[in-house]
Order: sequence, then structure tokens, then C-alpha cells
Amino acid sequence: MELKNILTKVRDNEMEPKMAEEQIRSMGYVQVSDIAKVDIFRRHRTGIMEAILAEGKDPQDVVEIAKAQVAATGRVLITRLGSGHRKALESNFNPEGLEWSLHKNLAVVHDGTPVPQTGGIVAIITAGTADIDVAEEARMVACEMGCETIAIYDVGVAGFHRLVGEMLKLQDRKPDAIVVAAGREGTLPTVVSGLVDVPVIGVPVSTGYGAGAKGEAALLSMLQSCSVLSVVNIDAGFVAGSFAARIANTVAKARNRE
Repeated sequence: MELKNILTKVRDNEMEPKMAEEQIRSMGYVQVSDIAKVDIFRRHRTGIMEAILAEGKDPQDVVEIAKAQVAATGRVLITRLGSGHRKALESNFNPEGLEWSLHKNLAVVHDGTPVPQTGGIVAIITAGTADIDVAEEARMVACEMGCETIAIYDVGVAGFHRLVGEMLKLQDRKPDAIVVAAGREGTLPTVVSGLVDVPVIGVPVSTGYGAGAKGEAALLSMLQSCSVLSVVNIDAGFVAGSFAARIANTVAKARNRE
């Protein structure tokens, strides 16, 4: 329950002050058995929602943490899903309460609670199809933070003509921030940043082989960019999506005040 709702109930004599105090204190986190402390107030504190990193967790633990988060806030994003995690989610939640990424390595579990739309717009661009899973992480995070998203996939510089045509999509719905995911030599974020007048966040992806593999060449290339962009860690789609959505939501607030 949000703080404003609690205070309203106290004002309207629908809740005793003692009960209100207990609920406000519980806003810090919810204890899930002895395995997790779910930060259910993170969205209100920072603008970024709590998410569950499934990687390294037992599938049933992921289910229990998800249930606690949904009970408290109505929705939760789960990242880096393996096959065991997917099966556990499908066995424990109704299909209507599950939303999947393109390749089902991420999911949103919800009870029907909608995401309040902020008016922010985030574009997500990938160099190749191998970069899509990381890009989808950024896209779903931005969506869960209330932004409209525009996905443009597989437009790397090996075929620059693909990018030129797809960038026309951004003229009708100009984004407030752009996330660009690229592996190999990681050139695409630099190129995009040289074409647009909005913040660009580069995400190096751990594709490629030989010298500079595992995203290292892409990371160094983006850090050395001669066009202005921010760079997150290798495969850090969640961070990129959160940062882009923060920018977009700030811009949207300013736009709404005009």
C-alpha cells in the first residue's frame, strides 16, 4: 500500500494510527523466509523498481520472492531466467499474469496491476540479433518504469543502410533517450550518438570471439567514443534501461509542466 493511501485512510478514520505505523514501517522491505529481503519501496525511493535476478537462484526461491513482491506491489520483473525458472513460473502463476520477453529470458509477473504511464519514450537499438536478449532486458525495464518503448533490432554498421531507414521511425515518436546494444567492435552506439540530439546509453554485449571477446572490445570501443555517450557494464541491460527510463521520465515531467 502506498504511503499516500495509508495517510488518507488514517485521515478518513478507516485505519487506526497503530496499524498505519506498522504498514509504514513494513514499507522498507518484506522478509521472504530466510532467503531474501524484498525492497518493495525502491520505486518510491529511487524511481527504479525492485527486480529479481534469477541467475544463481533456486527456481522455487524465485517463485516465493515473486509472490511476495506481487503481493506488495502488484508487479515484479524477473531477469536472466533459465529453463528451470521458466517452468517454475509457469507452474505457479496464471498465464494471464505472466509477460515474457522475446526469447523468454525475462518475465513480468503481475496480478493485473497496470504500470502507470509517465509519457517518457525510450528507443532500444541493437547491432545484431545476438544482442537482442540484452536489449530486451533494457526494454522491459523501461516499460516497467512507465515508458513507451521503440525497438529497432539488427541494424549494425556492417550494413549501415539498414540503420538509415530504421532511424526514420524516430522522427514521428522522438525518444527522450536511446539504448544501443552492440557486441563485436561495439561501433553502433558511437554512430547513433553522432546522428541524434538525445542521450545515448551504450551497452557492450558479450558476443564476438578471438582478441577482445566477451564484450571487452565493445566496452573499450564505446569508452573511447568520439561522440558523446554514456556506457554501462558488459551485458548490463537492466542498468541501461533504468538509466534511460530515468532520463525519459524526468523529461516527461518537465514536458507535462509546460
